[in-house]
Amino acid sequence: MSTHPAVKTFFDPATWTLTYVAWDPATKDAVVIDPVLDFDPLAVSTSERSAREVAAFIDAEGLKLHLVLETHAHADHLSGSQFFAERYGARIVIGEAIRGVQEVFKGVFGLGADFTPDGSQFDKLAADGEVVAAGSLACQAIATPGHTPACVTWKLGDAVFTGDALFMPDFGTGRCDFPKGSAEDLYASIQKIYALPDETRVFVGHDYQPGGRELRFETSVGESKARNIQLKGETTREQFVKFRTDRDAQLQPPKLIFQSIQVNIQAGRLPAPEANDVRYLKLPMGIFG
Repeated sequence: MSTHPAVKTFFDPATWTLTYVAWDPATKDAVVIDPVLDFDPLAVSTSERSAREVAAFIDAEGLKLHLVLETHAHADHLSGSQFFAERYGARIVIGEAIRGVQEVFKGVFGLGADFTPDGSQFDKLAADGEVVAAGSLACQAIATPGHTPACVTWKLGDAVFTGDALFMPDFGTGRCDFPKGSAEDLYASIQKIYALPDETRVFVGHDYQPGGRELRFETSVGESKARNIQLKGETTREQFVKFRTDRDAQLQPPKLIFQSIQVNIQAGRLPAPEANDVRYLKLPMGIFG
């Protein structure tokens, strides 16, 4: 079992998203974390360009892909998980609290009786602390709610993949104003990450390149505690909650929130074609006032 997995990073500039391939160098057992399905909002069309770039790397390295690990139901990009399920037979895993997110958005999108908010759309729902095997890789789910109530950080050996909970130190943390998000919960969640050894590698879910700086995606627990501009090791709960709440009140919704969530709560599946063989994405009006 590898305690220091190798990691390859892929960046999608359209959504600032980081996708990772992590693998055991000795056995070639691998997982993909937070893959992207490209979406053109003007043409209302998808493509597999980003997923195929990841697949080309997997094939070139001779990796054995076992799992797609989702950190949460993303609100800013469509998940490319189905591509990897179909191409490699990879199982799609997400935190078990996704059921609550599905319940909320079943109502938002007016989904019918054929959509059951029980997580059955995914191959595996991971409980907090549960270890899911990917060959020789041990993938531990750490529940880190706050950005959404279903967020998990995935721990593989000495590396954690934090999704939208914790970003690079010069950007901070994820927003907490989505349905059932909570700045209080996010503070508690990040304390769980900060309790890990300082040398733990931290791979973030997005990099927004503040100030136009070059792409960065890897930090450490120690660096985050020392330098994160929103939540340092000594930042109090009250300080963080006030900052995060004030900050979130100024933010606009993600551009692809409706397109993304209604696909991602279905494990990356697009809506089924209707009687005219056309697929439709819903855009609920007035949700954000």
